[in-house]
Amino acid sequence: MRKTKKLGLTFVALALLVAAGLLASCSAKKEAAAAPAAEIVRDLPVLELKAVAVPDGVEAVGTVRAADTAPLAAQIMGAVTAAHVQEGDRVKRGQVLAEIDGAQARASVDRAQAAVESSAHEANAAEADSMLATSTLKRYQQLLDKKAVSLQEFDEVRTRAQASAAHREMAHSGQAQAKAALAQARTMLDYTHIRAPFDGVVTDKRVEAGAMAVPGVPLVTVERTGRFRLEAAVDESKLRFIRKGQAVTVKLDALDRQLEGKVSEIVPAADAASRSFVVKVELPSSPDLHSGLFGRAFFLHGERQSLLVPSTAVVERGQLQGIYVVGGDRMVALRYVTLGRAAGDRVEVLSGLQPGDTLVVAPGTRDLGGKRIQ
Repeated sequence: MRKTKKLGLTFVALALLVAAGLLASCSAKKEAAAAPAAEIVRDLPVLELKAVAVPDGVEAVGTVRAADTAPLAAQIMGAVTAAHVQEGDRVKRGQVLAEIDGAQARASVDRAQAAVESSAHEANAAEADSMLATSTLKRYQQLLDKKAVSLQEFDEVRTRAQASAAHREMAHSGQAQAKAALAQARTMLDYTHIRAPFDGVVTDKRVEAGAMAVPGVPLVTVERTGRFRLEAAVDESKLRFIRKGQAVTVKLDALDRQLEGKVSEIVPAADAASRSFVVKVELPSSPDLHSGLFGRAFFLHGERQSLLVPSTAVVERGQLQGIYVVGGDRMVALRYVTLGRAAGDRVEVLSGLQPGDTLVVAPGTRDLGGKRIQ
């Protein structure tokens, strides 16, 4: 009786286990049926990443400026009577760019010219008087030798000759002063004309006819064309990698191209606020260069290991950049990365990838996330 009960309980337990197994099997089948198979993508080129040696150096940003820039200010105060140029005009050396009222300066020139003429007449008269006094003195010297005149008469003639010579010297000195005053007056008159110091282009104009010119306040700025340089700010900790005459690669974003420059000057004083030094890089002559362009300078000082990926592998997701990475199960996942400098058709990956990762070379605009590559 007891054996019969035990066998009955055993059969019941086995039945329950079989039922549970059947339920689990059915549930797994339902889940398998519910989960769709991953989409398969074929003929998609992939690349296994390897670290490569790339140039290492210091990168600094800066601004393109003309090598020769002249802010032209008035040297006398007066009303501006004419402004002959506009921003962007090309000018020649000595060309008048603006004029200041010169009535007073012209009057000073006229007075100085009259003084020069008057001093010339006075000098001529003094010269003639001195010559006469000298001749008289010679005759009296001969008469004195013959004892035909007294010593007192001779002394009087000699004194007049000396006075005439002194008057002649004073007259010549006055003439020289008058000529100097005329030169000064003409210089002041020339200050009423603002002239270009060299051939170049007008980059700034801050004056119009009728305005008041004040000494020291720039009216027009002229830049010499053909010579430009990039003035870059380099952190004080990186200055040891830079030397005068060093070759520098400069990239100008606005022109989308690189130029080969050379360090022409390192300003020896650091900026107290930014703790950086200004390094001036001479740029090759180019008609595309203009003052104010933004640029990046790369000062090479060795090599380092880096990861470079084709530019075509980078996909944009708003403000983020990502790369499709192929896993060991051939499943594709989008991985967001931090990019560095571009090198031709490749770009440096600073973070987000490791050597040995396999990436999709050219995903295009397709969404490959969650798909399988075959």
